[in-house]
Amino acid sequence: FIVFILETIMGGSTNINTLLRLGAMNNQLVTVEHQWWRLFTAQFLHIGWLHIASNAVMIYYIGQFMEPLLGHWRFLSVYLLSGIGGNLLSYAYGSDSVVSAGASTALFGLFGVVIALYLANRAIPAINYLGKQALALAIINLALDLFASHIDILGHLGGLVSGFLLGIIFGSAHLRQYHHKLRVIAAVITAAITL
Repeated sequence: FIVFILETIMGGSTNINTLLRLGAMNNQLVTVEHQWWRLFTAQFLHIGWLHIASNAVMIYYIGQFMEPLLGHWRFLSVYLLSGIGGNLLSYAYGSDSVVSAGASTALFGLFGVVIALYLANRAIPAINYLGKQALALAIINLALDLFASHIDILGHLGGLVSGFLLGIIFGSAHLRQYHHKLRVIAAVITAAITL
């Protein structure tokens, strides 16, 4: 919320110039001006009250279950890396003129982690329930994204895939892990996609 307040003070959270000044994602600025940091900073900016409120509610909901399972550092790592992963896919295949921002790339990454943990631990009722919810929410949101031109579906999809792969790689200290070979394959795929 601190960054959102800063956005408001500096000209408004819906002002494109303010968003760009503070680090919103824009392919042209990343490519031409070499502002690679936008892949990271865009996940901390939001465009309007509804945007930040909806992301905050969903992150709180999923975070209260996932942070204890993953631990603080794994949760933070997956969150931040999924945000970057979502912005990377948007950068690779998105339009140069689009300005995007928001934590939804990281949020979709959390969905991806939950789905990865669900596939390895379906016998645990809480994981089974949360995994089915995350899968349903991801599918519904991606379907809705198809009809909303102002939403960066590539960012959401990239966050989801990143989170899923990171869920396989990192797993949870409290749950069944994926086989070592599958974790290595997921790490190689993640590295290859990043390059």
